[in-house]
Amino acid sequence: MTPQQYVQQKAAASGSSFYYAFLFLPPERRAAITAFYAFCREVDDVVDEVSDAGVAASKLAWWRQEVQRAFAGSPQHPVMQALMPLATNYSIRSDHLQSVIDGCEMDLNQTRYLDAPALQRYCHLVAGVVGEVAAHIFGQTDEATTAYAHKLGQAFQWTNILRDVGEDALRGRIYLPVNELQQFDVKAHEILNRIDSERFQALMKFQADRTHALYDEALALLPECDRRTQKPGLMMCSIYRTLLREIEAARFPVLKQRVSLTPLRKFWLAWKVQALGRL
Repeated sequence: MTPQQYVQQKAAASGSSFYYAFLFLPPERRAAITAFYAFCREVDDVVDEVSDAGVAASKLAWWRQEVQRAFAGSPQHPVMQALMPLATNYSIRSDHLQSVIDGCEMDLNQTRYLDAPALQRYCHLVAGVVGEVAAHIFGQTDEATTAYAHKLGQAFQWTNILRDVGEDALRGRIYLPVNELQQFDVKAHEILNRIDSERFQALMKFQADRTHALYDEALALLPECDRRTQKPGLMMCSIYRTLLREIEAARFPVLKQRVSLTPLRKFWLAWKVQALGRL
């Protein structure tokens, strides 16, 4: 299996909404975003799939070294072998990849966040930086597009947090800010035991409203001159925001089930943005 086949398989197997946006890119840009996304999946899987925190920390340390090796000209892992020939063309830097590792490492050491600003640091590393890199790969021409991409990435991450409340609880993690749980009188043990309530519903409505506001703020920041180049991000926006609306419409069943969109629906939403330019 070639490095290019490896990252393609890694991206496709994830079933992520990101994959559907990649399909409409020119071949070289598609190769770059697929390799970058495969890197993000690799390091994220270390935290989600390795139960021993010590082993996971060692694996992340290996990835840190691999990034250094790769940018020094000696990549070992197929993901880095696929990514490095394209890194310079699309302004992908070592510190971008190290930031993603930093964010994943936070999952090993922290299972609660006191407030939204504290959580913002995590979202910056695992999603904001990813958005910035993706915007360059898609074809950013205006510096102002960076702020749009960063905020849109954070909106995606907040959507993921709301979708995954129940799954994260099974891992002992609560990403919803502690002070906001207190504001709505939702106890941590209720979430960890996946107990629904009207208080939990009110908390989630508050979270969803803030996430919608992030989407609106991000879209308002996108310069008109980059609207065409950033269509893949807008496709993901359409898919993720539709998912958020589905979670709301189902009255936030996230403690007991994972709400998702079918592959066909994701493709349809992506195609609508590509063909009609509409979210």
